[in-house]
Amino acid sequence: MPRTRRTPRTFYEMPTVPFLNAEEAWFWFVRCQKARADGARFEAVAGAIARPCDPDDLYRAVARLRRQRRINAEHLKILDTYGIREAPPDPRCRDQVRPARIWDEALDLLSTELKIKGIIE
Repeated sequence: MPRTRRTPRTFYEMPTVPFLNAEEAWFWFVRCQKARADGARFEAVAGAIARPCDPDDLYRAVARLRRQRRINAEHLKILDTYGIREAPPDPRCRDQVRPARIWDEALDLLSTELKIKGIIE
């Protein structure tokens, strides 16, 4: 009697869940980068939820915006600083008014790129 083979489903067969917005995608990207720095390796089905992209896709989207000069070093610094904190800047705090505006600008530009790719809804 022939033995049936069981193979795991490939990444492309698994249903993916897009991010709700660019902010959620950005915080996910930062967490992935932290895990990478700690030595983690990413696989297509490693997480509880399959995402429609790799962390590198978000990096490439930001790099493309930077090359097109649509975002600058200040945008990147704010994205990095508040991404590591895993909390957006609070516009109600006097010292975070400008970072909140820059954060919103950067995520607005990033959301356009990510919508085209199907990474966010």
